[in-house]
Amino acid sequence: MTIATRTRDFARTRRLRSSEALRGLVRETRLDPASFVYPLFVTEGHGLREPIESMPGQARLSTDMLAAEAAELHELGVRAVLLFGVPDYKDAEGSGAWAGDGITQRAIAALKQADPSLAVIADVCLCEYTDHGHCGPISARGEVENDAAIELLAQTSVSLAEAGVDMVAPSDMMDGRVAAIRGALDESGFAELPIMAYSAKYASAFYGPFREAADSAPQFGDRRGYQMDPPNVREAVREVAIDIAEQADIVMVKPALAYLDVVRAVRDSTELPLAAYNVSGEYAMLKAAAANGWIDERGAILEALTSIRRAGADILLTYHAKEAARWLRETR
Repeated sequence: MTIATRTRDFARTRRLRSSEALRGLVRETRLDPASFVYPLFVTEGHGLREPIESMPGQARLSTDMLAAEAAELHELGVRAVLLFGVPDYKDAEGSGAWAGDGITQRAIAALKQADPSLAVIADVCLCEYTDHGHCGPISARGEVENDAAIELLAQTSVSLAEAGVDMVAPSDMMDGRVAAIRGALDESGFAELPIMAYSAKYASAFYGPFREAADSAPQFGDRRGYQMDPPNVREAVREVAIDIAEQADIVMVKPALAYLDVVRAVRDSTELPLAAYNVSGEYAMLKAAAANGWIDERGAILEALTSIRRAGADILLTYHAKEAARWLRETR
């Protein structure tokens, strides 16, 4: 090496990459199981763990299986779940969503009995409970009736609060639903119960496996009339601002991986806690590629989750929560 080379004035950025200890010391984004929320699908019956074909490793569980699930999550350090009820009975309004003995209400009670410290969040929507698969009552013109829907969503939220839920998460994308839910909760004595709003929920092709898992596919048409158009970013920032004005406590972007630019735009627009939903199709893609030996499963999943945190999300809703928590423990 010449003297000129030794004295050349250029940055040596590789110096801090030379060992895992140094890389860890300067790492900007870290994954922590405490920031994970694990979605759970709960079904009627007893002793059931029904595998979901399009989501390897995931299953629909009967309520008696939830205690074991809560214990496993506790041991892994995952302290929050998101519940989706899969009822046997459905009708035009989705009345099972607010039934006192509904599947989600019973699941809340089972989880809180098993682990009172577990944060139980309930998805608030009607699509799993309606016989037509849309997120509210249908008008004579074949459209979801927005104002009728938000009244039922508010009623559902109060029912879930009475069952002991720790947080409600409206995912329907009806206009005004956060304000309606906040008002109903306050009037019913649940002023302290927080709302995590699916504020920027897109009409995405990545929801396919979820609709199998929750049996919630629309029986006609689609949801593009109320979920967001995928090309839009500024609209997402506006939707978030509206939900904040209506007193949402946490805002969410869904999906996550295909919408990291939206996550960043929302992060830059608010200081509220920001959640991002790593959805079923994103999960299924990585699982399928790993099963075929096309990617390193562990590396790809942890990298994907890190990218969501790096984009600005504080909270990660992900079906990878349990396996990621195990891998993170092994690296410590």
